Amino acid sequence: MHRFKVIPYTYRNLRRHQTHIDQPVASLLKSRSVIRFSGPDTIKFLQGLLTNDVRRFEEPVGDETTYLVAPNVPTRYTPPMYAALLTPQGRFLYDLFLYRPPRPQEKLDRTGSGPGSDQNGTFELFADVDSSVLDELLQTFKRYRLRSKVEIENVAEDFSCWQRYGGVLSGKSSSAEEPKAASVGWSAEVDLPAMAESHGDEIGWQWFKDPRLDCLGLRGIFKSGTTPPLVEADKETDEGNYFLWRFETGVAEGSNEIPKGVAMPLEYNLAGLNAISFDKGCYVGQELIARTHHRGVIRKRVLPLRFLDDSGKVDQKVAPDSDVIDNSSGKKIGTVTAALGSRGLGLLRLDEALKVSSSLTIQGQDGLKVKAIRPGWWPPEWYEEHQQHSAVA
Repeated sequence: MHRFKVIPYTYRNLRRHQTHIDQPVASLLKSRSVIRFSGPDTIKFLQGLLTNDVRRFEEPVGDETTYLVAPNVPTRYTPPMYAALLTPQGRFLYDLFLYRPPRPQEKLDRTGSGPGSDQNGTFELFADVDSSVLDELLQTFKRYRLRSKVEIENVAEDFSCWQRYGGVLSGKSSSAEEPKAASVGWSAEVDLPAMAESHGDEIGWQWFKDPRLDCLGLRGIFKSGTTPPLVEADKETDEGNYFLWRFETGVAEGSNEIPKGVAMPLEYNLAGLNAISFDKGCYVGQELIARTHHRGVIRKRVLPLRFLDDSGKVDQKVAPDSDVIDNSSGKKIGTVTAALGSRGLGLLRLDEALKVSSSLTIQGQDGLKVKAIRPGWWPPEWYEEHQQHSAVA
């Protein structure tokens, strides 16, 4: 059986690498940094800024269950959330994955005799964000803070973000697939194998289903300098392979792949990635998002791209912002937003990109063919909407 091999993150290797992964692997996401929001006004503060409904973190723990009912972790938890901060004009600025750590009263105390006590009463939310805009992002949130009782801290030295993907995790995972993923925490009856795998981390952090799509696998934040549970030495791989995995799925992430101050969130499929609540009420940039969602037609969307020459190989490097041309008309139909080897993402006009007869190329790179792919996770109405618009046109 073919086994996925850990390879160095170089263009030469990645461009030839096939990203079919038959067993789960994990990557430390150096492109993401962890920040912390804390204080009594945390939820109110974020609710008025972000695209998703963060009030869910205040609600009683729901029906999401851990992968193993063990005495040293909460049996139920609040799943993480994907959200974005926009400009007042409704353009994308930053994306965030929000996590609420287990509350002390939801876990057994260190004696294992009863619920823990919340002595300081401080409410906390953690978030993993794009490392390349970390300082700017922190300044932006602090500028919005005014008199809100909320602290915003950079804890990137203490915590790191990881993604686990491939194999059975590429489909809808069941609770039986990862029996040890959440079995770390406090109790008198510590799960020793799980504790050993997580290097004795007692904070209770765990793997969560990626809040965007099941097929993206598991995501979590863990103590820096440690390896999370379930990550074996030969199953840790470079972050570049996670990029390829996302590109094939058609998912952009961060302010480099979703251009800051320019991108329209609905064109980058943030609604389908569970980053937007259309019921929560006002937030920064909400008016344009709501109007486009309820009245407009999304004519352009981000799509997975494959780059090939006549021999089926890629010997040319495709740069982000390259123009994608329809050979039949000679017109530009969109741009490449991210590229790595033979894979990429592009913001393209759907009526041109998804035509059966379409023949696409990169401007200035003769002989390089571009294939745009409609992701299988897209809601049917997106494609039907595109077809109806094309028929009318």
